[in-house]
Amino acid sequence: MSDLFEGLKAKLSGQNLRIVFPEGLDERILAAAGRLAADGVLTPILVGNIEQIQAKANDMDVSLDAIEIYDPANFLMMDELVAAFVERRKGKATEEQARQILLDENYFGTMLVYANKADGLVSGAAHSTADTVRPALQIIKTKEGVRKTSGVFIMVREDEKYVFADCAINIAPDSQDLAEIAIESAKTARMFDVEPRVAMLSFSTKGSAVSPETEKVSKAVEEAKLRDPLLIVDGEFQFDAAFVPSVAAKKAPDSPLQGDANVFVFPSLEAGNIGYKIAQRLGGFEAVGPILQGLNRPVNDLSRGCSEEDVYKLALITAGQALVK
Repeated sequence: MSDLFEGLKAKLSGQNLRIVFPEGLDERILAAAGRLAADGVLTPILVGNIEQIQAKANDMDVSLDAIEIYDPANFLMMDELVAAFVERRKGKATEEQARQILLDENYFGTMLVYANKADGLVSGAAHSTADTVRPALQIIKTKEGVRKTSGVFIMVREDEKYVFADCAINIAPDSQDLAEIAIESAKTARMFDVEPRVAMLSFSTKGSAVSPETEKVSKAVEEAKLRDPLLIVDGEFQFDAAFVPSVAAKKAPDSPLQGDANVFVFPSLEAGNIGYKIAQRLGGFEAVGPILQGLNRPVNDLSRGCSEEDVYKLALITAGQALVK
C-alpha cells in the first residue's frame, strides 16, 4: 500500500471512528470490513440481515469479532431514527413514510451518520451514485456556505500526489460553483498532506482567449480569493502553464503558482472526467476516489466495478474526512 494510505492509517490509529457500509452482504464489502477491523484502524458497521451476513462471512472465512451489524428490520433504536428523519425532512415525510424509507439500507446508513451513531458512510458497490448521494443530500446536506457537493480524485504515482476536481458530480459548474470546488479541494488536499496550490484550468491562459467559458473561470478565481484570502489560487490557466515552470515563466510570469500547481480545478465535468482518465491510463497514475466533498458529514461513493482494495481505501479516506471534521 502506498505511503498515502500508510500515513492515513497512522492518523486513524486509536481514533475509534465508525464507518457504515449499507451493502453488508456484498463480498467485497465483507472482505474489506474484515481487513479494516483486523488492522484496528476503524470499526466497520455492516447493514443487512444479521444471519445472512454471518453465514456469508463464515463461507468467506471473515471474522466478525470487531464488526457491528445492524438490520433495519430489527433495529432497536429505529423509533429514534424515524423521529429524527421526520424532523429533518420538515414535513416532506410522515412517520409512516419515514419508517418505510428507512428500511432502505442507504437511507438507514445515512441516518446512522446523521444521528452520530457512525462517523461516515461508504456505499455504491451494488448501488448507483444517485442511490448513495440522494440520501446524503436530503439528510446530511451540504455545509453552510456550500451550495453543491463535488467529487475529486487524488492522483498518485510513487511520491507524486495531485488533486483533480470536479470529476464526478457537477456537469456545468458556474463561477461560484468553481470557487467552492477550489476551496473544498484545497481542504481535501491538506488531508493528504498536500499543501494546496490551486490552478483553475481552461483552454486559455490569463486572457490569451476571451469567451464566456474563460471569463467564467477568471471570475471563479476572484471569488475563491475573496472567500479564502490565504489560499494560493490562480487562473485561468492552460494545464501546461499551471504545471510546467518553463511554460509558466513565459505565459504567466507574475503568477504565484509558477508552474507548481498541485490542485487542478477543471471548468466542466466532461473536462475533469476526461482529464483524470487520461492521467490514469496514459500517465500511470492511481486514481483514488471519487471523494465527495462539501457535505456536513463524509459520505463516499464506490464504483459498482470496485475491488475489495477500493473499498478498503475509500473507507480509510472517509474516516480521514471524519477525523478532519
